[in-house]
Amino acid sequence: MPLTLPHTVSPVVPLLDELSGFSGFGRRTVADTLQIPGSGSVPVFTNEFWTSKQRAASPLHEVSYRACFKPQLPRFFIDRLTQPGDLVYDPFMGRGTTLVEAALLGRRAAGCDVNPLSRVLTAPRLAPPTCTEVGQRLAAIDFNWKGDVRNDLKVFYHPETLRQLTALRAHLLRSIERGAADNVDRWIQMVATNRLTGHSPGFFSVYTLPPNQAASIQSQKRINARYKQKPEPRDVPALILKKTRQLLSDICPPSSVLRLPILLTQSCETTPQLASDTVALAVTSPPFLDTVDYAQDNWLRAWFNGIDLDSVPIWHLRSLSEWTAAMTRVFRELHRILRPGGWLAFEVGEIRDGKVRLEEPVLSAGTAAGLPPVLVLINSQQFTKTANCWGVTNNARGTNTNRVVLFQKS
Repeated sequence: MPLTLPHTVSPVVPLLDELSGFSGFGRRTVADTLQIPGSGSVPVFTNEFWTSKQRAASPLHEVSYRACFKPQLPRFFIDRLTQPGDLVYDPFMGRGTTLVEAALLGRRAAGCDVNPLSRVLTAPRLAPPTCTEVGQRLAAIDFNWKGDVRNDLKVFYHPETLRQLTALRAHLLRSIERGAADNVDRWIQMVATNRLTGHSPGFFSVYTLPPNQAASIQSQKRINARYKQKPEPRDVPALILKKTRQLLSDICPPSSVLRLPILLTQSCETTPQLASDTVALAVTSPPFLDTVDYAQDNWLRAWFNGIDLDSVPIWHLRSLSEWTAAMTRVFRELHRILRPGGWLAFEVGEIRDGKVRLEEPVLSAGTAAGLPPVLVLINSQQFTKTANCWGVTNNARGTNTNRVVLFQKS
C-alpha cells in the first residue's frame, strides 16, 4: 500500500518492515545482509515483489527495447516513495518505462539517454494523439513509393511492404527536417519503429528474432533458410493503426498522460538542465558492462529514423573498474539533483554467467558519491517467456531477476 508520509519524514523503517513481511504473491521474504567494504552492511530482501504477468500494466508500455525492465518495477518505488506532482527521473531512460509510469501515476517525468532512439520511443507516449487523428494522418500519406529501396532489406520485408515503409520513412524524415512533425507524426514514427521486426504477423517483417532487436542481414538469410520462409506482404498503415488502438486502449482521453516531461539526449554524467535538489526519485537500469550491444541491436531502427549510431557515444564498458568509475560519476550527478531525502532505485543484474553481481560495485560507487545505501531488493520470479527466448534456464544468467540497490540522499 502506498505510503503517504510527509516529505520531512523518512519512510525507511516502514519500507523495511513491509519488505521483510511481504507475501503479496504467496512467498515469504528471505532476509540477509551484504557487506560493503569499509562501510558496514545493508539488508537484502529477496521475494517476488511485483507480478510477472505480461498484461498487468498499461498497454501504453507495450513498446519493446532491449534489456528493458517491466513497468511494475518503477511503479513499486513510485507508489511508495513519491507523491503526485513529484519529479521522477531516469538517467538511462531507454524506452521510457519509468517516465511513462510516472506520468500515469500523476508525477512529473524527466529522462536522459545518449541514444536518440530513446526520445523517439518515449516522447510520443507522453503526449499521445487520438486514434482518429492517427487514422486521418495515415490516410493522408502517399504510401505508393516509386523511388529506390534498400534491396538488402528484402530479407525482412515483402517488396510491397518495403515500398510502403520507404514511403513512410521519407514522409517522416521530411517532416522532421522541416520542423513540421507534430505529435501525430511522432506517434506514427514511434509505432512504426516498434513494428519493424518481430515474430508474428503483427510486425512488418517475416519471422525473426525477438522484437527488441534486429538480426543482421546474413543472420536473417540463415533464419529464412532454416524456416523455409519468404516475407509476406504486410499492410503498413493498417498495422500502425491496429497497434495504436492497442496502446491507447486504456488511455481516455490520451492527452491526460501529458506531464510536460524533460527529455535529454546526452550523457547523464552532466545534466545542467536539471536543477539541484529537485528530483524526488530516480529509477533506472544502466548498461550492464558490454553485455548488450545497443548499436548493433538497433541498426534497423536507426536506419528507419535516419540516425547514424556510429556517431552516438553509446557506452560499451568492458571492464568492471571502468564500469564502476562511470557509475560513480553518474551517482555524483544524481546526488546533485536529488532533493534532500530523495531516493535512487538502481537496478542491476548478474552478468558473466552469474560470476559478477553488479549490486556489490554499485554499493561502493554510491557510497563514494555520497549516497548512503538503504537496502538491496532482489525480485525473483518464475516466468518462462524471457528464458525460452534466449534458451537459458529460468532465473539463470539474470533472467527474470531484478537486483535493485536503493539509496537515499541525506
